[in-house]
Amino acid sequence: MKTIGACFSADTHQCTFTVWAPEKKKMALHLLAPVEQQLDMPKGEMGYFSLTLDDIPPGTRYYFAPDEAEKYPDPASHYQPEGVHGPSEVVDHAVYAWQDKDWRGLPFKDLIMYELHIGTFTEEGTCEAIIPYLDDLVATGINALELMPVAQFPGSRNWGYDGVYPYAVQNSYGGPEGLKKLVDACHARGIAVFLDVVYNHLGPEGNYFGQYGPYFTEKYATPWGTAINFDGDWSDGVRDYFALNVIHWFETYHLDGLRLDAVHTIYDTGAVSFWEFLHHKIRSLQQRVGRTFYLIAESDLNSPRVVKSPEVGGMGFEAQWLDDFHHSLYVLLDPAGRERYADFGHLEQLAKAYTDGFVHSGEYVKFRKRKHGASSVGIPGDQFVVFNQNHDQIGNRVGGERLCMLVDFERQKLAAAAILLSPYVPMLFMGEEYGDQSPFFYFVSHSEPALIEAVREGRKKEFESYQWDTEPPSPDDEDTFRRSRIDWQKRGHGKHQKLLRWHQTLISLRRTEPALQNVCKNEVRVHILGQRGFVLHRISENEEEHLLCLFNLSDEGIPYTFPSWTGTWKKILDSKEPEWVESPPQDGQAYATEISSESTLELAPASVVVFKFQRDGGTS
Repeated sequence: MKTIGACFSADTHQCTFTVWAPEKKKMALHLLAPVEQQLDMPKGEMGYFSLTLDDIPPGTRYYFAPDEAEKYPDPASHYQPEGVHGPSEVVDHAVYAWQDKDWRGLPFKDLIMYELHIGTFTEEGTCEAIIPYLDDLVATGINALELMPVAQFPGSRNWGYDGVYPYAVQNSYGGPEGLKKLVDACHARGIAVFLDVVYNHLGPEGNYFGQYGPYFTEKYATPWGTAINFDGDWSDGVRDYFALNVIHWFETYHLDGLRLDAVHTIYDTGAVSFWEFLHHKIRSLQQRVGRTFYLIAESDLNSPRVVKSPEVGGMGFEAQWLDDFHHSLYVLLDPAGRERYADFGHLEQLAKAYTDGFVHSGEYVKFRKRKHGASSVGIPGDQFVVFNQNHDQIGNRVGGERLCMLVDFERQKLAAAAILLSPYVPMLFMGEEYGDQSPFFYFVSHSEPALIEAVREGRKKEFESYQWDTEPPSPDDEDTFRRSRIDWQKRGHGKHQKLLRWHQTLISLRRTEPALQNVCKNEVRVHILGQRGFVLHRISENEEEHLLCLFNLSDEGIPYTFPSWTGTWKKILDSKEPEWVESPPQDGQAYATEISSESTLELAPASVVVFKFQRDGGTS
């Protein structure tokens, strides 16, 4: 696999410039300093032009000029200090002194993930500005960040999915050094770092890929336009480009994993799929550096092939987002959600999400007007990531409302318990742990007026199908971006502090209770209590410890009788205890701490209570 871009060697003080342009006859390197000059680049095998030069210091800015045409930035640029239209810059990655030599990563099943947008997490909106907040995240129990995309995008405000330089860290986020400092600081605190990457499309502004080679194909279509060419003429260079990008993030930035956006829109019918090709590259890197690297998929396929090995026809991902879990739970917490997710709304579906994974596993789905999905029974829980919120679920609402703006405090606690007591890997969205009430809108800062107008109209059209009676805020308005910043100070006060401690307690239970560490879904059982609540039964691997997580999603009490095959159940968590309710009761209400088998308990409205049973008279 060919190295591309500008590769600086600190040992030889040489820099090799390489660019793939198989159908071009000529290529010139246009250097801007120390003396502006243009140099011809020899063409080698497979369409790669390459030139090695002495005395090219880091910081040198350059363009490429294909076939004596205009000059363009390097499609594999490692830094775009002047934005998407400016020159690329040579980076000496060896100059950064990493401090994480003893870091070996974390087991995937132990992760508590936290998705964040760098630009709105802090007032400064940079990678380095996040570092002072890491200790608070550790105290909460977070041990894995998932960063929304950092690939260079137009302007300074964007979700990141309009990136056009997949190798370059956004200049307004602090560039390469800023990301390295953040990753280093995370590893020093025991936090793994994942990055969201986009291989299904490239943004429109600053996209000069077509000036170099056949990166795109008309053979397939995506929601964002023409698809990337993974299996057509000249696709070897495209496959190399994106596979090498994965290795670039792992090797150059010490990342622990990547989350790949919408893999169902990456098309490849070749005998050796891109996923198998990539799988072997990652395996080779793991053997070389002695670390495990993870890939997480966002997939709309509801297919177990996503997490199966390429050797058996799978895609080789460690895990995938489980949207069905979100949809099943959300509509039960917020009845208005049924307008958005018309195929959900029954407790049996949430039960299936817990025990099986995919809810739609071959059934007819009204939204799709066809049968959808396949069964995921038997796939371990740590191959799915579950969440109550993410950037899409919030940002694709017309008002950018978070869950805490849609449901009451008690149901926020229910939502947290539902994912943190599950057999799956949980993920929170920034601020969710304390109920941040800032909206999270979609925002851009394109420079082309026609493109801005197209984005505005596209958002309006997207929301028409939901029949909302208001229009979304203008994505290019800077105020839309500013309003999306979280208010970190709220976490220390009132109900926000209680919700934060609730999350801390749930995460602590997840780490200390053997039954919650068992990811085998064959030992996850769910008993439905009418259409108002359910019992999530978790069992330890040795079958000695049992947890009953009793959920009442309704506004009325539900009687529940404990099973007869056990002895005494000890209560270990109750959302109605005074320390967890927004307004504690004034009558000094007593709460039972132990319940005998066959006893009946009245589950309080909108509550969750967890009881533990341990065989052989053991105590917790």
